[in-house]
Amino acid sequence: MRNSRFVTTLVVALALAFVVRLSAWAQEGGDAEKYRQGAQIYAENCAVCHGENGEGRVGATLAKDWPSIRPDLAARATIANGVPGSPMPAWSQANGGPLTDEEIDAVVYFLLNWQTGGFPEITPRPTATAMTVLSPVPGVEGDPNRGAVLFDYNCKVCHGAGGEGRIGEPLNKTWASVRPDLAIKTTIAEGVEGSPMPAWSQANGGPLTEQEINDLVAFVLTLSESPVEQVATAAPETSVQASPLSGWWGVALAIVLFFLIVLLSQLLQRNSPR
Repeated sequence: MRNSRFVTTLVVALALAFVVRLSAWAQEGGDAEKYRQGAQIYAENCAVCHGENGEGRVGATLAKDWPSIRPDLAARATIANGVPGSPMPAWSQANGGPLTDEEIDAVVYFLLNWQTGGFPEITPRPTATAMTVLSPVPGVEGDPNRGAVLFDYNCKVCHGAGGEGRIGEPLNKTWASVRPDLAIKTTIAEGVEGSPMPAWSQANGGPLTEQEINDLVAFVLTLSESPVEQVATAAPETSVQASPLSGWWGVALAIVLFFLIVLLSQLLQRNSPR
């Protein structure tokens, strides 16, 4: 009788330990998927300003320790609400941005975990896009075709692929200026103080040369003439793979195995000598 009780207790203990381990595997799989989602959203929306590895570009450096009791809440509030009077816009849909609460949570998770070594290193980066060949803009020095590539990489995140506006101003419009090329060049080079538009010229701490800004000016001026056909940018697949035991599948499997083990223990108890 004592042996039967011991066997039953041992089997149940092993079953509970296995269920706990399965739940942990499921959680790890969910975290990996959340990390992958955050990495992709970061690459498509944030890397242009903050750098691929958070080193900073025209935005703040993110590859650092977060001096906060709850850095997740601080990072989430900054992403969702932006920083008024700075180049950091509000990204939440509640504040007029494009990201859902779930997407913001994924970005926060990615930011707070990319230096821990808990996941394989990934650097998803938008691929180059195919552009329609553009004719030179009369009286403008820059090359709109080179400008289209620069716009795709640096500007469309905020202004939209066709200049229709996203979290930045629409650019596919008629410019109310005698010299719109000069007005656009000044805005790109120096930014707009107190707004989400940063300074992009190297002379003002940005990454772009004067020639690159000239090319951008030429391209932006083509947006007011007709929409520019662009192939949607696709981010490459990351190396993080979700566990097959992630989510509800892992939980369901754990429950089934638990009951099977309990049933086995009962059968052993019935068949054991008394």
